Amino acid sequence: RPSGEMVQAAVVGGLLACGCEVRDFGVLPVPTLQLAVARHDFDGGIAITASHNPQEWNALKFIGGDGTFLRPYQAEELLDIYHQGEFALVPEPQVGLCMAGEGALEEHLSAILAHTDVEAIRAAGLRVVVDCCNGAGALMAPVLLRELGCREVFVINGDPTGLFAHPPEPVPAHLGALQAAVRELGADLGFAQDADADRLALVDERGLAVGEEYTLALAAEAVAARRAPLPLVTNLSTSRMIDEVAQRYGCFVRRTPVGETNVVEAMKQEAAKFIAAGLTAEPDWVFGGEGNGGVIDPCVHYCRDSHRAMALILEGLARSGKSLSAWIASSFRPSAIVKDKIECPVAKVQQVMLALRSRYADRGHVDETEGIKVVWPDRSWLHARPSNTEPVVRVVAEADTPQAATALVAEALDVVREAIAT
Repeated sequence: RPSGEMVQAAVVGGLLACGCEVRDFGVLPVPTLQLAVARHDFDGGIAITASHNPQEWNALKFIGGDGTFLRPYQAEELLDIYHQGEFALVPEPQVGLCMAGEGALEEHLSAILAHTDVEAIRAAGLRVVVDCCNGAGALMAPVLLRELGCREVFVINGDPTGLFAHPPEPVPAHLGALQAAVRELGADLGFAQDADADRLALVDERGLAVGEEYTLALAAEAVAARRAPLPLVTNLSTSRMIDEVAQRYGCFVRRTPVGETNVVEAMKQEAAKFIAAGLTAEPDWVFGGEGNGGVIDPCVHYCRDSHRAMALILEGLARSGKSLSAWIASSFRPSAIVKDKIECPVAKVQQVMLALRSRYADRGHVDETEGIKVVWPDRSWLHARPSNTEPVVRVVAEADTPQAATALVAEALDVVREAIAT
């Protein structure tokens, strides 16, 4: 992003002033940095990114020594240190050193290739378009796709300048250029990364945008076909397609509150259970992610990784012997997800949740792990929860048709409005 160099200078200066040794890797995909932190035994890492948010935004994301993002309680501890000034500036002789970090992209690339059936992809002769949104993914995605054996790789918005060619969130409304490129080039599929390359969306061979929920579902299908049974972990707002994969391959699904850290923590717990039960000796025998296009495969690392997602989807597509649209149609029943949000004062959140609980108490199976989730016998569902980042209530519903899902969301929003007004 245009503000990246300014923020980077401030971050490095602050760390050196506290006596830290710094390795500056420059521009990297966020999952690449997370893997580097873990592999090089760093005490932690800082990613300068605002993820899928607009170009003028920027922020810091803090990574623990294990290469995963700080848990909420750890982030609170870090903020407390900042607000209370509980850090010491060192005298000049103890000021830290900053050196260039090296080899992170190559290590990430090797880790993905080592766990992918490259020969199957090469034999399929796939032609692929990738839209990197002029983000950090442009440093790795084209190289990876060629190394994976794609017959032809076409790159659009492939200059890692941080000057985004379109809004960086990889949702269908932002994929117009990629859709056109897939149609014009006669490609087999298209990939769209967000700005820091931890999320992925798809365009099929007809040039039609595939909802971001399919990214995790198809990756899970590819993994389960080779490694089942294994635990599949995702959040409460992710599509029921993950349950279809689990049923097909005899897997177990665990759902968590929304957020990458919640999913990662649950994945580690489930992997440990499999080992304790003697079902595997592999420490990473688990798979997960979120329905926003975030795929987490600990065979590479415990983080959302658009590059790993591309490799898994290409492998699954190659093994299916079908077009992307046909693979989807043969793997999942018709489904539609509708997402919306409504402003809600913080003081009204509890009242809103009580109203939703009252409305849906006898309407289906109710899960109150995070907000209110209702699941009906026909497998349609509704999830309403207060946002962790802004004063809104988010509402997500899935049903067999867009009309049915829209109706579920509309009813929940009416309940929220009534509760706020009283």
